[in-house]
Amino acid sequence: MLGIKRLGLLAAMVVVGLAPAAAAQAAAQPSTQDTQYLQALHQINLFEINMGNLAQQKGQNAEVKDLGKQFVTDHTQLDDSVKSTAQQLNVQLPNSPTTDQQNVINQLNNLSGADFDKAWVTAELNSHVQAIQATQTEISQGSEQSVITLAQDALPVLQAHLDALTSLAQTLGIPVPQTSASGTPGPGGTSTPAPGGTESPAPGGTESPAPGTTETPAPGTTEETPAPSQS
Repeated sequence: MLGIKRLGLLAAMVVVGLAPAAAAQAAAQPSTQDTQYLQALHQINLFEINMGNLAQQKGQNAEVKDLGKQFVTDHTQLDDSVKSTAQQLNVQLPNSPTTDQQNVINQLNNLSGADFDKAWVTAELNSHVQAIQATQTEISQGSEQSVITLAQDALPVLQAHLDALTSLAQTLGIPVPQTSASGTPGPGGTSTPAPGGTESPAPGGTESPAPGTTETPAPGTTEETPAPSQS
């Protein structure tokens, strides 16, 4: 009887000991936002490493080559943190860039000289604008602290890249996305491939010309209404 009691006590102690561990594991579950950010940032890193290698191989401008080398170094280090965090949270990461990113790489492979440099800088501007937007979204909307911390660490790196790209674009006469000044106008995610989003403030502008009154069709002909027929 005593042995049975001891076994029961040991079993109870094991259950009590496992409870905090199970609770901690449950608390470490990332949200959908956290998971999607880790996956997106990993694909961005894969894309940037490929793009950096391309710049070193095909770039004509020395600054393009130098930025490419820096991007490979920085995004490799950043991706190491992404993979480590994803492993801790049991998040599955993609094995390759997105289809759109791969298409950009394929297009650049067919260019050379100054044409390559301009296309590379343009693509990199758009990529970093979107990466900053996604990172700002994770910082403001993420729930898992380790992923939020990762985003906070990534943001200054991405912003420094964008600043360098902006300077190079101005030197080469390449249009710079309006969002690149601060990266903040579109923190809604990576679904804003057109960084010139400042033109969109009039999504319902077609409603204003016809507010429902027939008086507006003649905005400049108010003098016809007096009709001086009294004489």
